[in-house]
Amino acid sequence: MVTFFFILVVPLGIVSIVLVILQPIAVGAWCTLCLASAALMLVMIPFTVDEVVAMGQFLAQSVREGKPLWRTFWVGDTMEGGAADDRTPRYGAPAAQMISPMVWGVTAPWTLVLSAGAGLWLMFAPALFGSQATAADSDHLVGALVVTVAVIVMAEVIRAGRFINVLFGAWIAVAPWVLNGATSTSRWNGVIVGAVLILLSIPRGRVRERYGSWDRCVV
Repeated sequence: MVTFFFILVVPLGIVSIVLVILQPIAVGAWCTLCLASAALMLVMIPFTVDEVVAMGQFLAQSVREGKPLWRTFWVGDTMEGGAADDRTPRYGAPAAQMISPMVWGVTAPWTLVLSAGAGLWLMFAPALFGSQATAADSDHLVGALVVTVAVIVMAEVIRAGRFINVLFGAWIAVAPWVLNGATSTSRWNGVIVGAVLILLSIPRGRVRERYGSWDRCVV
């Protein structure tokens, strides 16, 4: 079930998001309803990733115990020596007790929130500063990708993915100087936004949960 849920949410969600962010390049305009749809798909992704990591950890542990991988994958199994789950509210618990578990594994550090804001700013910067052609296309595309990365890595298990925005930040700073259609204002806007994005992408931000052997990957 986790695998099927992952396939429905993550790959299909990313395809939907990519198709939407290509609109200003292919069509020349943003579609408001399409942006809203992409935003809803994007928000779902961080809440899915930790389940996939947990599934991978469970399968790896099963293999180490000598159990068949595919049988465990399709049929399931129990973990030897596992403790009872006393943390998760039981079915029928009051709604107030169910709210907090819904966001376990997802945090929104201010650095990632501002990174997403920088991406949004860049998406609409061509309309503000008058850039055109490939310079405008770059801002539209990379700005949307920055938002996508910033939101997805709010999932603590893949927080290291924020370093992708370091690469995007470097490109944002350089692109207006090498692409056609940039204005003087848009060039300096790119330098500032790129530098700010790089700085925002270095801190890890708060991580509240623990993920066993996966903790070493949460950097």
